Amino acid sequence: QVQLVESGGGLVQPGGSLRLSCVGSGFSMDLYSMGWFRQAPGKEREGVSCFSTSDMTTYYADSVKGRFTMSRDNEKNAVYLQMNNLKTEDTAVYFCATDPLCDPSVRVLVFGSWGQGTQVTVSS
Repeated sequence: QVQLVESGGGLVQPGGSLRLSCVGSGFSMDLYSMGWFRQAPGKEREGVSCFSTSDMTTYYADSVKGRFTMSRDNEKNAVYLQMNNLKTEDTAVYFCATDPLCDPSVRVLVFGSWGQGTQVTVSS
C-alpha cells in the first residue's frame, strides 16, 4: 500500500525558511516522478515543483523559482522542499504526490497517490 507522509510545516515570519519532508512507503520512490503541490484557502490546488524521471529535471512554478528547492533522497525514500524567503502568499497546505505529469508547466495532474498535507503559514 502506497503511503506518503508530509511533515515540516508550521508558522514562519515573512522572509523565513522551512523545509518540508515527504516520506514514502510501499513503493520505491526512485522509480517515480514526484511533485509538490499546494492549496491555499479558497483557491485551487496548484503545482509548486516536480522532479521528472523522464528527463531527470526538476521544474518549478514561476512563483517559487529562486526561492524553493526540491530534492530527493532515494535511500530514505523521501523528497524534500526547501523553502526560503517565504512570503505571505506561500501560505497553504502543501502536499506531495507520486507520478505527476511533470513538465515545465508544473500542472496538477497526478496519476499516483497523494499525501495528507502539511500546513504552512507565513505571517508576521
